[in-house]
This record gives sequence, C-alpha cells and structure tokens, in this order.
Amino acid sequence: MDAARQRIDKWLFFARVVKSRSLAAKLAVAGRVRINRDKASQASDLVKPGDVLTITLDRRILVYKVVDAGKRRGPADEARTLYEDMSPPPAPKGEAPANAMPPLRNAGGGRPTKRERRETDKLRGWE
Repeated sequence: MDAARQRIDKWLFFARVVKSRSLAAKLAVAGRVRINRDKASQASDLVKPGDVLTITLDRRILVYKVVDAGKRRGPADEARTLYEDMSPPPAPKGEAPANAMPPLRNAGGGRPTKRERRETDKLRGWE
C-alpha cells in the first residue's frame, strides 16, 4: 500500500471533521462522504492527495481537497494542513436569498381576529 493513501475514517478523524474515528466510520458507511463524486461505501475506502471529498454534515456541506495524509490527530492548525477548503460560503442567517419571494396570502385568509370571531358567533346564534 502506498504511504500517501489513507483510510477515509482515519483521514476524517485526523483532519478534525468529526470528534471520533467511530463517528467518521459511521459517516462513511451512511453514504455521507463522497470521494471524487463516488459515495464512500466503507470506512476502509482509501483517499490520496488530490482527491476531492464532499462531506454532508447536519447543517452544512464541506468540500475538501486532500493535500496530505495525516499522521496523528494533532492541533487544529496541523489538521488544516491536510486539506484545502473548497466549500461554498454558508448562506447568511436571517436573510432570504435574493431570488426568494415572500409567501403570498389571499386577502382575508388566515385566522380571524377576536372581533371577527365574535361577529361569526353572533351570526350563528352562539352568543
């Protein structure tokens, strides 16, 4: 085996994408990691420098280009040398996309006000 190739679960752990190697293995087996557009089916799938990983986490998508294989889980600065971040910028919170339109409501739609409710009850004779 080439020294530059490494198991995907080890690489994810060394690059500090996940907190433990078992979580990295679960991520790979669940199909949430793609290696050069192909789903990783096992934790033992190998990555090498130049591979592009697409990792789907809870609320974000990470796109990393593998630069080097890790030797240990070191500090965050050391982990950042293992990849080149190519992720799209996250959508700003609280702001709608520029092309999004506000939802349309029919006039008079929605819940009635208290006053309208009392008038309806009076009309039905439920006073």
